[in-house]
Amino acid sequence: MRLLVTANHTPFIAGGANYHVQGLVAALREHGHQVECLRLPFHYGEPHIRRQMAYAEGLEVTAPNDVPVDRVISLQFPGYGVRHPDHVVWLMHQHRVCYELYDPTTASEALSALRPEVHAYDTRHLDAARRLFANSPRVAERLRQHNGLAAQPLYHPPHRAERFTCGDDWGYVFYPSRLEPLKRQALLLEALAHCRQPVTLLLAGEGSQHRELAALIERLGLAQRVRLLGHISEAEKLTLYAHARAVAFPPLDEDYGYVTLEAMLAAKPVITCSDSGGPLAFVQPGETGWVAAPEPRALAAALDDAWAHPARAAALGRAGREAYARAGIGWQRVVEALLTA
Repeated sequence: MRLLVTANHTPFIAGGANYHVQGLVAALREHGHQVECLRLPFHYGEPHIRRQMAYAEGLEVTAPNDVPVDRVISLQFPGYGVRHPDHVVWLMHQHRVCYELYDPTTASEALSALRPEVHAYDTRHLDAARRLFANSPRVAERLRQHNGLAAQPLYHPPHRAERFTCGDDWGYVFYPSRLEPLKRQALLLEALAHCRQPVTLLLAGEGSQHRELAALIERLGLAQRVRLLGHISEAEKLTLYAHARAVAFPPLDEDYGYVTLEAMLAAKPVITCSDSGGPLAFVQPGETGWVAAPEPRALAAALDDAWAHPARAAALGRAGREAYARAGIGWQRVVEALLTA
């Protein structure tokens, strides 16, 4: 088939979405299809959103330059507004600041005015899709709650999933992620201050919260137990996963969360929170990890348990690896679902 994948382009802002887009395009090509990826420039500011919605729904992509396209697969807002008679949507997430992250007490007038327009845009275009998939049960749940639409969860593997391995326990808890408020590294640091065990924490990643987190580490007296690693290479990430005792991943209402799946591939138990969203589809308390209330003392108890019982932590990690294998997560299943719809 001749396929067009639509997604966003945000220059110099990298994240898991890029792996998602690149992985899908590569998988479709490996299965013998002709694929082009249409990346639409995206800016989060309210004045830009209206223009971007209007531009996307003004694009008719049945035959760009008179070359017919058999099917369009859209992944992100507002790209799923493009027009094509055979349009499948695999939703990463919606414009979250207009949905679950919207707070009427702090929202600007511009955002409050934009919000119903975004809701109407999403309902109109997502309801018109031939098939509607979501990248996790949590994303599907939000769509049902806010727009009254049903989407089928469709899982995909992390980038280069085959490279993750499990090695000896080197005695640390690992958390790789962007340093941003929704990732809640600060909550993890506050929990560490309540731990009774000498838990060591390695935080990898860059972001807007680096300075605040460094100050919090000093204020809590954790300088000997926490390292802010900054940017790490893929090789370093694989090594740090392989030798961790456990992986912490306590974000607020995550969409999917590669960290969970990467930890499972490395046979490491995951410590997450009851409001962390996507990870809860995979982390089973007492079986593949810990699910704590999103407050420091509860999270500290989970960290202490992992630290004090390394053999049990290793067993939970092995169970996580087995659970991942049973789930049958792979690109072949994704391609089949998106192209047989």
